[in-house]
Amino acid sequence: MRITFLGGGNMANALIGGMLDQGFVADDIQVVELSADNRENLRRSYGVSCHAAAELAAWSCDLIVLAVKPQQMKAAVQPLRRHLKEQLVVSIAAGLRLETLSDWLGGYRRLVRTMPNTPALIGAGITGLCALSEVDEVGRLAAERVLRSVGTTFWIADEARMDAVTAISGSGPAYVFLFIEALQEAAREMGFDEEDAARLAIETTLGAARLAAQSDVPAATLRERVTSKGGTTEAALRAMAGAGVKAGIVAGAKAAAARGRELGDQLGAA
Repeated sequence: MRITFLGGGNMANALIGGMLDQGFVADDIQVVELSADNRENLRRSYGVSCHAAAELAAWSCDLIVLAVKPQQMKAAVQPLRRHLKEQLVVSIAAGLRLETLSDWLGGYRRLVRTMPNTPALIGAGITGLCALSEVDEVGRLAAERVLRSVGTTFWIADEARMDAVTAISGSGPAYVFLFIEALQEAAREMGFDEEDAARLAIETTLGAARLAAQSDVPAATLRERVTSKGGTTEAALRAMAGAGVKAGIVAGAKAAAARGRELGDQLGAA
């Protein structure tokens, strides 16, 4: 399968590195990237072909990954329109709806929208995918194969739910980082130095996530098992409840979803 990336930023780097680890061949991958430094880094790191502009040879491929920022996408895909035939087009741009992208591509319909997250940079991401009905099973499997190179994947039947995917998994790592940040701050205030505070916070978060992933009971049950009546954990959770921690996280995720819908509207009106 021959693949061309439009854009060579962080997520494109993660995908290319993951694909090569999963058996893709560097000779089958091309990147169209404006930055000379990025092109040189991609060539040196992965051995892939890079182009400064959308040359004809770049579009002689089976699958195109759109990896530029949503606000730059409309202008970036204009040279692509006349070269689309049967290629599968996969977008990793947040908030960009399939119908909007189809309009920008002159009505082209073999489109897949995806929402990877930043743990993809270390091969531990999770990506939601949604496709137009014109994408057959072969196309869906091709898109899935690319995104699985950086973690796990799951399909969304209703594109409207992609804003929720963005809110939970796309933005979710930031919520976890905030929690780690807060644990580190608490540890420092209790006398630990920076290194030990970071180690305690990160390893605790990592271990709890692994336990939740391997457990067959809900996270709420795991929390209850740690919480002895009248104990230290109960005191901590009571204080957090009083500060609105859980409610704040839920409200934050809903705000992210709402902002995703707004961005989709704005991109569609551009």
